[in-house]
Amino acid sequence: MNIEKGVKMKKRFLKQNFLFFLFFLPILLVVFVIGMHSKELINTTIHLLSFLLLFIISVLLCTSLIFNKKNKKEKWSKKKKIIFIVFFSLEIVGSTTLLTLLYGPWDQFRDWLIPSAMTTMHHKYLATWFYSEEEIKYVLENNQVIEQKEPTNEELIEPEIIPPVVYENEFEEKIFKDKKEDEIYRIIPIEEKKFTGYLAVIYDPSRVSVTTTRFLDVRGQYVTEMASESKALLAINGGGFIDPNLNGAGGSPQGITIKNKKVITKYNYSISGGLIGLNEDNKLILGRMTVEEAQKKNIRDGVSFGPFLIVNGKKSFIKGNGGWGTAPRSAIGQRKDGIILLLVVDGRTLKYPGASMVDLTTILDNYGAMNAANLDGGTSSTIVLPEEEAKKYKKESELKNSCRKNYCYINNPIDSTGAHKTRPVASSIIVK
Repeated sequence: MNIEKGVKMKKRFLKQNFLFFLFFLPILLVVFVIGMHSKELINTTIHLLSFLLLFIISVLLCTSLIFNKKNKKEKWSKKKKIIFIVFFSLEIVGSTTLLTLLYGPWDQFRDWLIPSAMTTMHHKYLATWFYSEEEIKYVLENNQVIEQKEPTNEELIEPEIIPPVVYENEFEEKIFKDKKEDEIYRIIPIEEKKFTGYLAVIYDPSRVSVTTTRFLDVRGQYVTEMASESKALLAINGGGFIDPNLNGAGGSPQGITIKNKKVITKYNYSISGGLIGLNEDNKLILGRMTVEEAQKKNIRDGVSFGPFLIVNGKKSFIKGNGGWGTAPRSAIGQRKDGIILLLVVDGRTLKYPGASMVDLTTILDNYGAMNAANLDGGTSSTIVLPEEEAKKYKKESELKNSCRKNYCYINNPIDSTGAHKTRPVASSIIVK
């Protein structure tokens, strides 16, 4: 009897452990496949096999402790069987879907994930966990913005606004319809399938300038704070910033920064783009240049970032999706008549993931930009107005957590944790 009872207990133990091993098998498969593709998550095959062995032993030990009791019934109830089947089915579908998206025959997800992750400050692991360095390099090389190399032709910009009698298209109508003589700026809501945002139309380019954090090389400031201290009518975030410890301090503007003809920074700039500046004739100049060259071009205000999207009316060639993925974005452009376009779009939600470089270029081109460039994006992307003006675009209850010093952002920034807030930055583009 004792032998027979022992055999039954052994069978029950093996059956229960087999079912739980079966349950964890898809997870093991996912970990194995990811480990074979990336050295980031599991460094070597030996480590991978060791991990799998330890995982299996842990599962067996846990299930034996839970189920191998004398008073445990041998058969599972019908309810438990149904729950097991449902969860196991969901696990199979989920594991298969994940592996298909990551490594399946279609490249769209991979080509979106890698650039989106690699252009962030804190989430590069979303690419390096799943793909090797070679795969990441291959994708980035095949998805990039190939900028126009020619210098900005200042003669193409004629800062003299003459509202057209007949609008060329719906976008020109949005800029000029019912324009009042004393109208300084106009804000046009943007809503597309993948993102929402605002386009600020600044009729007088001489009102546009650059400001920087008061705590230069120490920490950044919120755009709302910089706008308040400058008594700006409107402001958006500006160029990139140096952040070696990835703590979001944002105290040192990237590349060359010029504020009211004073050179604030003159660091080397290695990524695409370069100086985005307004000269003394209020014309937007784009170019990779030294401080001395910028001074020769009479740049009065400028920040550094990129890529350049439109130069002299010619759109940059965008290979694949542009290599920047989709995210919240900011951009600046100038029309032939001198009007400055300041664009901010939101993202990082399931419904609205964000804009690509293709999207930014299309919007700015639609609104007539002769020259245009991408600005710092992600959590930095924000458009700010005085509180009373902000109430025209956002409900008072929605402004509760978006205001500082009587200035509020009217878009919906989302940081790396998923919280609906922006971050301090090193520079802003303001309208006074």
